[in-house]
Amino acid sequence: MAQTNGSNGSSSSPSSPPPVGIYVPVPTFFMDATSSSQAAPPLDIETQSAHSLFLARAGIRGLVILGSTGEAIHITPSERRELLKSQRKALDDAGFKDRPIIAGTTAQSISEALEQISASKDAGAEYAMVLSPGYFASNVNQQGLIQWFETVANESVLPIMVYHYPGVTNGLYISPATFESLAAHPKIVGCKLSHGIIDDTTLIAANPKIDHDGFVVFTGLGQNLLPVLAIGGVGAIDGLAGCFPRVVVKLYDLFNSSLKKGVTSKELAEMRELQYRICEGEKVVARWGVVGMKEAIARVWQMGGAKGARLPLAGGFEEGEQEWKKWEPVFTGLKELEQKLEKDAK
Repeated sequence: MAQTNGSNGSSSSPSSPPPVGIYVPVPTFFMDATSSSQAAPPLDIETQSAHSLFLARAGIRGLVILGSTGEAIHITPSERRELLKSQRKALDDAGFKDRPIIAGTTAQSISEALEQISASKDAGAEYAMVLSPGYFASNVNQQGLIQWFETVANESVLPIMVYHYPGVTNGLYISPATFESLAAHPKIVGCKLSHGIIDDTTLIAANPKIDHDGFVVFTGLGQNLLPVLAIGGVGAIDGLAGCFPRVVVKLYDLFNSSLKKGVTSKELAEMRELQYRICEGEKVVARWGVVGMKEAIARVWQMGGAKGARLPLAGGFEEGEQEWKKWEPVFTGLKELEQKLEKDAK
């Protein structure tokens, strides 16, 4: 079990947020659909564990398992337990007991969300990242969202983070004022903002009415990392970091070290260059999502396979090699930078 300060107590006992830094919303690896059932290829736990340790050794602060990139909606309850339990064990056995696991939930109903959270805790998760209920997005008001999340938090056996991703919740909008209200709840300890609305992010991350020791803001977009850090965010839960963890961690570390001693013009230029390189790579995530990440990880590091997905994600780029050639120069450059950072750290 990871050594964190999260509390599982009653709603009257304040819980601590997850440690700040760079997290990865890990893809769920499946066996190649060409050699197994295409309808439901089984989990590939061996690759899953290898990827988790690849990330931990590169300085990733923790893992988000069964988020959007993790294809949570394709996972059965028994597979959910197997995934979480196996990755907690893999991290612990390798000496990474301090790396927390944040388990995603995708339920629309409060009761099912609580069931998923309880099962996640039993399997070794330290936090729950709760996706906003977007099925009735056009009819939901902000007060209803506040009540939904507060009810989940009241009964949750884990501290929770609010996951705001309009792209998978029918465009559901959660206002900064709603986040201000939710941040006051003792068991709601942070949020992941997977949108590019920088002014809304600022109105949450820099809000003087929010206790930022008890409620932290992560961006879900590595392409926004530097500006989000500048306005009070504490890190990222970023897909590209699943392929190039050291590159994203380097930007995070450089920003924070420069804050302590004062940023130089050279460091600022380096941060801008790193952010530029990250933005180049994030284009494949924005275009292809989990399909693109699996394709990239398989091609760059030979982990998993692009075709290891569940329908309707047929696996791999639709145009195969022709599509990859569009991205290959950027990803080759990022791989070289990743390897340089690894060498420099030794």
